[in-house]
Amino acid sequence: MVDVPTLVEQARAGGPRAVARLISLVEGASPQLREVMAALAPLAGSAYVVGLTGSPGVGKSTSTSALVSAYRKQGKRVAVLAVDPSSPFSGGALLGDRVRMSDHASDPGVYIRSMATRGHLGGLAWAAPQAIRVLDASGFDVILVETVGVGQSEVEIASQADTSVVLLAPGMGDGIQAAKAGILEIGDVYVVNKADRDGADATARELNHMLGLGESRGPGDWRPPIVKTVAARGEGVDEVVEALEKHRAWMEERGVLGERRAARAAREVETIAVTRLRERIGTLHGDRRLDALAERIVAGRLDPYAAADELVAGLTGGS
Repeated sequence: MVDVPTLVEQARAGGPRAVARLISLVEGASPQLREVMAALAPLAGSAYVVGLTGSPGVGKSTSTSALVSAYRKQGKRVAVLAVDPSSPFSGGALLGDRVRMSDHASDPGVYIRSMATRGHLGGLAWAAPQAIRVLDASGFDVILVETVGVGQSEVEIASQADTSVVLLAPGMGDGIQAAKAGILEIGDVYVVNKADRDGADATARELNHMLGLGESRGPGDWRPPIVKTVAARGEGVDEVVEALEKHRAWMEERGVLGERRAARAAREVETIAVTRLRERIGTLHGDRRLDALAERIVAGRLDPYAAADELVAGLTGGS
């Protein structure tokens, strides 16, 4: 058994091993997870969560590393949650984005964690919301969440971050992808990385055009800016940070930040509740209640929806 209060205290003091152990308890769905979350709940809520997403190859890891450097210059503690594809054999993180952020490995003000998706779709890992809470409660000022590298339909990061950054690059067909529903709609800040390549200006113009076509904003609504960067050389990164801070200020002024965080908490509760129900239903295989319902369906005395209603009512104590 883990001494959770001591572990939380060590994490708050900046101990990377304690932070790592807490996230491992989350990923492993430890029996002590409830105790961990109860201890962290009063301590979380101060960190600014920034999500970075985009197609593979646009430079997400390089951009994330550049943002870490920019925030560290401001004296802020930064955590990175780099979500990698899972190995189909071991279930572990396959790419290890930490390799591309090795410049920050010795900085005590930076914590970098790779997390495997373990088959979870949407560009994030199942345990990501709880891992974000661990990092938040551990006293980090900024949490950068880098997704797997998603297509236009895998946009879960928008539901987990305060601000979502969508990265594109010239010459990768991203202009066409941006026109499709999904990825175009989630960005609060758009970044055209590798802007030293041919076609960067055209990509930015096309993106600006597509944002205008899909616009239904009123006076005072946020219009996502488009920033051009060469992250490998640190060019344009300060402008990205400036855009992020403007968006944060806009959200705080209009109460949007609180609304987003409340919606995030509601989705997390819903996910936990649905998971618990699935676990309970999973134990019913071979259970006489399920067999009896199946027999009534086969006999034509009950339809599957009514049977499901009876089953759920029996599991939850409802009528």
